Amino acid sequence: MTASPAPLVPALAADLHSLVGKLKRRLREQATIGDLTPSQVSVLKRLDKDGPATTSALARAEAMRPQSMAAIITALEAAGLVSGSPDPADKRQTLLSLTDNCRTWVREGRAVRQDWLSRQIETRLSTEEIQLVAAALPLLQRLADD
Repeated sequence: MTASPAPLVPALAADLHSLVGKLKRRLREQATIGDLTPSQVSVLKRLDKDGPATTSALARAEAMRPQSMAAIITALEAAGLVSGSPDPADKRQTLLSLTDNCRTWVREGRAVRQDWLSRQIETRLSTEEIQLVAAALPLLQRLADD
């Protein structure tokens, strides 16, 4: 008879949370984000993932006041990272999107982080360990999915 894994769950959850946070920090260190604030980075990530959006839609998505989002957008526009164009559905609205320079910067940053992680996997893990990580990925994905 096998023992229930229930007693292991709280410690496993704490260890996994800590590990994911550490890995995220290490990846973030690999590609500089300049002098951007966490809020600015979050807006850029949202625009990259979800596509163009209005300031008010971004404010709702980021759970902040429209005035606060407007200040973030102003800074990102001044840095040349986002630009606005009239919303085809409502000319009174402005749709914000990443500039081509920002898209290149994002793509290059991802490549740097991907290369770093690939090197870490190749140099620090054995073939068997790589296979174990690969086998664990679907389980971790299930934890992350909604």
